[in-house]
Amino acid sequence: MSGTSTGRLYGVGLGPGDPSLMTVRAVEVIAEADVIAYHSARHGRSIARSIAARHIRPDHIEEALVYPVTTETTDHPGGYRGALEEFYEEAAARLAVHLDAGRTVAVLAEGDPLFYGSYMHMHKRLADRYPTEVVPGVTSVSGAAARLGVPLVEAEEVLTILPGTLPEEELTARLASTDAAVVMKLGRTFPKVRRALERSGRLNEARYVERATMEGERTGALAEVAADSVPYFSVAVLPSRIGATAPEPPVDAVPGRGEVVVVGTGPAGPLWLTPESKGALAGADDLVGYTTYLDRVPVRAGQRRHGSDNRVESERAEFALELARRGRRVAVVSGGDPGVFAMATAVLEAAALPEYAEVPVRVLPGVTAANAAAAAAGAPLGHDYATISLSDRLKPWEVVAERLRAAAGADLVLALYNPGSRSRTWQVGKARELLLEHRAPDTPVVVARDVGGPEQSVRVVRLAELEPGEVDMRTLLLVGSSQTRTVRRGDGTTVAWTPRRYPEAP
Repeated sequence: MSGTSTGRLYGVGLGPGDPSLMTVRAVEVIAEADVIAYHSARHGRSIARSIAARHIRPDHIEEALVYPVTTETTDHPGGYRGALEEFYEEAAARLAVHLDAGRTVAVLAEGDPLFYGSYMHMHKRLADRYPTEVVPGVTSVSGAAARLGVPLVEAEEVLTILPGTLPEEELTARLASTDAAVVMKLGRTFPKVRRALERSGRLNEARYVERATMEGERTGALAEVAADSVPYFSVAVLPSRIGATAPEPPVDAVPGRGEVVVVGTGPAGPLWLTPESKGALAGADDLVGYTTYLDRVPVRAGQRRHGSDNRVESERAEFALELARRGRRVAVVSGGDPGVFAMATAVLEAAALPEYAEVPVRVLPGVTAANAAAAAAGAPLGHDYATISLSDRLKPWEVVAERLRAAAGADLVLALYNPGSRSRTWQVGKARELLLEHRAPDTPVVVARDVGGPEQSVRVVRLAELEPGEVDMRTLLLVGSSQTRTVRRGDGTTVAWTPRRYPEAP
């Protein structure tokens, strides 16, 4: 900061629009200021000034900072961004003249000065040069929630604030994965925001607030709002889901509501979930799954959780479909990718029964254990590979052995699922014997255990030295081809990869 002879800069938050929602401190600062500055469009009207009008005196020096453009159409050589940057520099220079003359400058800002506010552009250019104070204000988010009269977030819920100017895909992903949300900057972005809400399955929850706390305020269900009637000063609100879950439906079916979504949670916790999967889990009335996988999903008020043993997949699938037939929104929780040795097959098989023919079923992909293990080890699946389960619980070992020989003979990298358990201890040793008939003893094998979990362990060993006793159900094996390579890195780790270019045949 410079010496005390300069003036003081204030960023003054005015709240969402109702002058009575200005803070006492905001009123005090305006009263003490020599210069009142505010942004406005080219028509000259300033919402910020109108909110504070009763506190602006005739002896105040007023600085109207008029935007040169209000849309992204401009002939400025630097484009829209260039025009704004030039404007902010010129506006800051105008305010600096007053500050250098020892005058106190109050820059008015709707809502909060540092929350999507124009003041922040002055702050970044002046706050390091002059004594500065920011007076916080009630945000439009808080104002909108208050006018709707609904809780915005409760307990451990997450609130996401989004500008409607984001790409539609980004909006959709973020709306699907969060609990509560507010989308700002509607106006021309409204059609895109509405599509994103619909694609994320959240449209029926969405509320609309226009000019919260101001004259001309309008609230209602967003789905009923006409796109051509939406101004810039409006927001979309997805309020708290707690207490909003639908009550238990009657035994008779509720047409069009019930569905089953099979959700892949990836190999471990929330970091491996896709936004779409997060949204499906959050929006479900019931969660059905193997208890170990259900434990990965956060507990939500109003949701029912139905855990079961890992060996009752068919029963679990029919139970989920029956709930959906009664009108419940059901998420079947599956580890990894639900279509890879997991629950999607069981659900679709049960859904083929005549009594469930009308129940909607969706499958959401997840990160597979093979891909997660490969990433942790480097890129051993960089070329053609085969995925085989070593479990002989659902198919004879003879079939497993035949497929191992065929894949090994074709020189494919192998991803071996379900290699062993407390009741299956010999399969890994037998698989090693079969593979050594086709692979060199020093073929790299990635032994990946609990990938993504707290006990993650990823090692690369020689095929001849693969120890069956170190393999359990939480382990996945990646057996290299004749082309798979390894290198020891500077940090002491061994990285494996399979080149994409295959040697030419002799």
